[in-house]
Amino acid sequence: MSPDAGGDKIQRMTSRQQIPGPTVKRLTLYLREVDRRLAAGETRVSSRKLGEGLGVTDTQIRKDLSWFGQFGQAGVGYLLEDLGDRLRAILGKDRTWKTALVGAGRLGQAIMSYGPFAREGFEIAAVFDADPGLVGTEVVDRRIRPMEDLDRLIRERDILLGIVSVPKEAAQATADLLIEAGVLGILNFAPVRLEVGDRASVVTVDFSARLEQLAFQVSLGLKGSIDVDE
Repeated sequence: MSPDAGGDKIQRMTSRQQIPGPTVKRLTLYLREVDRRLAAGETRVSSRKLGEGLGVTDTQIRKDLSWFGQFGQAGVGYLLEDLGDRLRAILGKDRTWKTALVGAGRLGQAIMSYGPFAREGFEIAAVFDADPGLVGTEVVDRRIRPMEDLDRLIRERDILLGIVSVPKEAAQATADLLIEAGVLGILNFAPVRLEVGDRASVVTVDFSARLEQLAFQVSLGLKGSIDVDE
């Protein structure tokens, strides 16, 4: 990625800081539904139809999309191909995102093996680990690099995203190293809150917390998904 492209990305991210988090999460669901309908041979969809399979009202869809300008026509709906292209641009999926993975243990290896990453535009461009027994080996066709190489390789390869797959005790220090090297967004799999201030964006995937939420839902006899409304 050229310096101009990186600067444009930073500008785009900064200008959208006030967009609600739940709106961003729903956009990814809208894109999946658009792709599903395109694969089924459809060409146009209304807000109501788009939301039916997602548990989202047509009013909510129009409100979410209004953050990004004018979409579709009243009484006509959306052209699916155009809507998909605009959603990809909004979500940054119209480019390839180079990503650094820190932690090549079992979880890290599962992440490296996850095929949809590449199909969705995320390239694992470097893998790092502190374990001397892993450094220098190849896992899922990727060479494991020592932590000492992290800063240099992230800068050389224009890596902007990082995945933290290390024990919780090492997660904060790992995040700090990634940010200092120039990473702007972190996907955190460690069960701990990362303190990054305004230096980067963070999304945490806490399997234990999600299972606890699921157990709570089941214990109360609640049905359906709470993901869309989070």
